[in-house]
Amino acid sequence: MVRAITLIRSDSLSDVAEYAYAATAPAESRLIFLAGACPLNDDGSTAAIGDYPGQAAKAVENMQAALAAAGASLQDVISTRVLVASARQEDLGAAWKVVRDAFGDHDVPSTLMGVTVLGYNDQLVEIEAVAAVLDS
Repeated sequence: MVRAITLIRSDSLSDVAEYAYAATAPAESRLIFLAGACPLNDDGSTAAIGDYPGQAAKAVENMQAALAAAGASLQDVISTRVLVASARQEDLGAAWKVVRDAFGDHDVPSTLMGVTVLGYNDQLVEIEAVAAVLDS
């Protein structure tokens, strides 16, 4: 399958970051803007209460379901924003590792942010994404 995404790297920027610094999609691609994927179970309850990696995994799972409904997959994601309700870098890192591992070699440009609070009771993680696909 031909993908719309081109990941951009720069030799003039640090290679410490675990993601590409930019990405492009051609003009003929269909963009998909995802709402923040939350760690919610089918019944609306919050999954993995108190568990940053567990909530990140559930949010990735829910993001994959939303992508599939739009005719896309993680390989079509062009960028992400990972929100973590914590002021501790280790909590952000624990959530980020799960998200990063889910993307594998498709290391899209990403922003990792610590925030004060998220929208659902006991919610610790939320993942926003934009994807691009080439429809046949």
